[in-house]
Amino acid sequence: MSAPTEVELYFLKGKIERWIRFGTPIRESTLDRRRRISTFAPDSIFAFMRWASNGHGTLVSRIDILRACRVGEPCSTVPGVRPGAEILLRSVGWDKVQRVLRAIDVVEALGFAPQEICPDHWRHVHNRLAAGLLPRPYSRARHRAWMLRSKIEV
Repeated sequence: MSAPTEVELYFLKGKIERWIRFGTPIRESTLDRRRRISTFAPDSIFAFMRWASNGHGTLVSRIDILRACRVGEPCSTVPGVRPGAEILLRSVGWDKVQRVLRAIDVVEALGFAPQEICPDHWRHVHNRLAAGLLPRPYSRARHRAWMLRSKIEV
């Protein structure tokens, strides 16, 4: 069994919020009234939201869509994620985060769980937004193709 990936979640109303937008943890534990740990199995995909503000407005607004890595796989460090994860999408700034949230909504409107779709779609969304372009929406045809491809790769 590979080591799981732990994500530290935090909530201080109106100041700092770190939460999971989607994904299925295998375990959750409460550290105190503001902090929790969500644990993800290797190869799990999840979205980690981070937001912070002060008296003058929003300081940080970001979303990372990550894949929990297996032991020995290269991974990137992400604050609050131990030991790290493969970054499929990283978006910073409220306007870009809103675009990612809309892309997630499109996937959910099709009836798919965002953590169960083709990981390449999240890379595509990242690259298109980084280039200042609109990402192509996920489709049932693309999902079917990915499901068929994943059966062949096993």
